[in-house]
Amino acid sequence: MEKFGEGLCALLLLLYFAHVARCDSRCIAQFGTCKYKSSGCPGGSFTRGLCNGPYDRQCCVPGGGSGGSGSGSAGSCSGVSIVSRAGWRARSPKSTSYMSTPVSLVFIHHTAGSTCSSSSSCARVARETQNFHMNSRGYSDVGYNFLVGGDGKIYEGRGWNRVGAHTLGFNSRAIAISFMGNFMKQSPTSSAINAAKNLIACGVREGKIRSSYKLYGHRQAGSTSCPGDRLYRIIQSWPRYTSGRA
Repeated sequence: MEKFGEGLCALLLLLYFAHVARCDSRCIAQFGTCKYKSSGCPGGSFTRGLCNGPYDRQCCVPGGGSGGSGSGSAGSCSGVSIVSRAGWRARSPKSTSYMSTPVSLVFIHHTAGSTCSSSSSCARVARETQNFHMNSRGYSDVGYNFLVGGDGKIYEGRGWNRVGAHTLGFNSRAIAISFMGNFMKQSPTSSAINAAKNLIACGVREGKIRSSYKLYGHRQAGSTSCPGDRLYRIIQSWPRYTSGRA
């Protein structure tokens, strides 16, 4: 009976930790760790409502907390509406690698799939993009650092500080911003274009992107039509656009 009791206790303990891990998944999806506030959050800040347990057990997110519509690794950008990973119900990453900032390169992409025009449809397209990257391409997460919706909002991907999977040979030293949709024959909305430009400006202000950065389209670094003919023509008029190969 004594051994049976020990086994039962071990099983209950295992089930408890499994329950906690499952309930903490929203925090994990933002690259955070659930901690009690009394233990502190060095180099980051706490976000409420993402962890199981009492009120003072909160999500410690490195590199910034929830500022307005943005949160987690995206930080807070004045004049930019950033939807956090939790906001579009992102899956937890399989693994994470960090990169040094500020970066000196920015790559513009398009997802080459469905466009979106509302918060709900853009969140859905962001999830579809993440599922495609993780399930079909074998990536650890959605490949881009940020996605841009036709609704004029920025959807947090891997954020400012994490290595992406977007531009072969440049992933650890560049930020990738991808417009949701196919822009070979149509242009993104003006609100989407302004959101992307404002995000880059914010990255410079926040020390995530060098002021001397170079801006490229994905096609300048590989054999691809990305970010689409129409969008590629548009970005050639943007500040810091650089012609030739990346």
